[in-house]
Amino acid sequence: MRANIPKGMGGGMQNMQSMIRQAQKMQEDMAAKQEELNAREYDVSAGGGVVKVKINGKKEILSIDLSPEIVDPDDIETLSDILVAAVNEAIKRVEDTNNAELGQITGPMNLPGLF
Repeated sequence: MRANIPKGMGGGMQNMQSMIRQAQKMQEDMAAKQEELNAREYDVSAGGGVVKVKINGKKEILSIDLSPEIVDPDDIETLSDILVAAVNEAIKRVEDTNNAELGQITGPMNLPGLF
């Protein structure tokens, strides 16, 4: 018994295999890019440069440098505010960079949870 496959239907299977290969390549490209992004380091400053934060692509704070003039025992609140601003800006820079560079691989495709 032979299967009666309408003409043109065989190409659908080839298209599916091609799509699967493209998705696998995209996944490999994204994994390589993510590894590259995780290894990057970013320097961010706040408060006019009195607080400097170094962060890596995994959002791990590597160092915080404080200028002596910002260390005022009578005004810990200002120091705390500037530290929070610097750390938040550092995290935002990593996320923005990651989203932009990974977006170049995926293009306009939005498939949450796929990769």
